Amino acid sequence: MRITVLTVPGCPNAAPAVERVRAALAGRAAEVELVEVHNQDQAATLGMNGSPTILLDGTDPFAPAGAKPSVSCRLYRDADGAVSGTPGEAALRAAIDGADLPQTSALAGDCCESEALDAVGRNGRGRRAPAERGLRAVHQAVLRHFAATGTPPDPSTLEPEAAGAGRTAGQVLAELAREDFLTLDEHGRIRAAYPFSAAATRHRVRIDGGAQVWSMCAIDALGISPMLGLDTVITSTDPVTGAPVTVTAGSGLMTWEPADAVVFVGQRPGGGPAATTCCDALNFFTSSATARAWTDAHPEVPGRAVGQARAEEIAAETFGPLLAP
Repeated sequence: MRITVLTVPGCPNAAPAVERVRAALAGRAAEVELVEVHNQDQAATLGMNGSPTILLDGTDPFAPAGAKPSVSCRLYRDADGAVSGTPGEAALRAAIDGADLPQTSALAGDCCESEALDAVGRNGRGRRAPAERGLRAVHQAVLRHFAATGTPPDPSTLEPEAAGAGRTAGQVLAELAREDFLTLDEHGRIRAAYPFSAAATRHRVRIDGGAQVWSMCAIDALGISPMLGLDTVITSTDPVTGAPVTVTAGSGLMTWEPADAVVFVGQRPGGGPAATTCCDALNFFTSSATARAWTDAHPEVPGRAVGQARAEEIAAETFGPLLAP
């Protein structure tokens, strides 16, 4: 692998970016190159979206949607919403692992960390909204409303949270949608806020003391219990056989039926929000055999089956922090 760190001359984050890249490599062989970019034309030619930009074999894994070449300073948000001048080591490690993987639909015995987290975690950036500009307050209000009622809130009810940041609910929701924390319809109403869906899906989740909700995918469904700290019962179906899969979360443990059930984690190529690139591919299967049958029928979706413990871990890592202050 060839890793290129693009910076403007004198960028204070150039050396830290290189250090984090080397730490994330953890001794793996790779060519690491620091390149200074002096003007906008060079930025466009080399693919620099702000300083520093880290390219893995010529690709910027952290580029936001609609990114344009720039010689300006660049900031990165980690999974907790904290802002830094370089990507976090964990995010870099996930991106490097993902770039190393062959794009194949073949099942393997273990799960690629980055493939799973990229599918549900905004390319390693996590799903916890930043605290600034009212994003976290509004996002958390949306999630709590879904959990209590099974439906999304009307945008007008979110005005108090948005007003605390001097903004309107529409402005905050639009930014949350641009950053893929949720999705909106053409009228600005909430269609989904991961892990919840306003429309019926394959995955139904009954929350103890709360509502019955639809989740966007299997990992989202598994993430509801650790996010809320409540017991849940997930009912889903194997997309190959139609057979039921049930996961009961209680007292901090999850019980799966059937006992051989697995989760397929994959992502359609081409980029875009998780709702369109991977949610329909992250499904429960009654066994590795039916997961393999699905991947054989869908070679266009690279990914792999993961065991129950790993699926639970991915879900907890992705959604567990979302409602923390």
